[in-house]
Amino acid sequence: MEVSGLDSDGKEFKNAEEMWREQIGEDGEQQEKKTQWYREGISYWEGVEASVDGVLGGFGNVNEVDIKGSEAFLQMLLSDRFPNARNNQHLVALDCGSGIGRITKNLLIRYFNEVDLLEPVSHFLDAARESLAPENHMAPDMHKATNFFCVPLQDFTPETGRYDVVWVQWCIGHLTDDDFVSFFKRAKVGLKPGGFFVLKENIARSGTFLLSHSLI
Repeated sequence: MEVSGLDSDGKEFKNAEEMWREQIGEDGEQQEKKTQWYREGISYWEGVEASVDGVLGGFGNVNEVDIKGSEAFLQMLLSDRFPNARNNQHLVALDCGSGIGRITKNLLIRYFNEVDLLEPVSHFLDAARESLAPENHMAPDMHKATNFFCVPLQDFTPETGRYDVVWVQWCIGHLTDDDFVSFFKRAKVGLKPGGFFVLKENIARSGTFLLSHSLI
């Protein structure tokens, strides 16, 4: 089924394929336009303050309710998939598009022994590294932020079999459709047996899509 949509300038597209042709071009010009697409996305976030309000686009007030909802969901998944986690099972998570470490600090580091952060914006990652230093947060013993990867999703390949959970929240829309598929194929290799993805994203309430030029 074809679904129409708009960009944030009000231009209408008949379907997602038409939108992508305009944004990243046809096959012959695609690589250059796609590189520009990603460059402009990073450039936008490089101008954003490294704060909760900054990474949430001015909606820092949703932080608490977001974490509470995610925690209830995560607890359900962990009890179902890792019932023996309390018995010295070493759990590792990857926080994709981690920004300043908001989700790692407020949620993941309390449930996982190690959390790796993946974020392409260097000043966000610097803020996360500082915030997650052992002296700056209250986490259980033997729970820590381990690796800080300054790499975009479309270029990241995880270590084989490292992660119990790959957490992807409010960032996957920065990928083109083909890179979306490619990312999950590569990231799947990084899961341990029984590991899983969590994808948390905003969706349209009706059958349309919206492309925001403020993020590209």
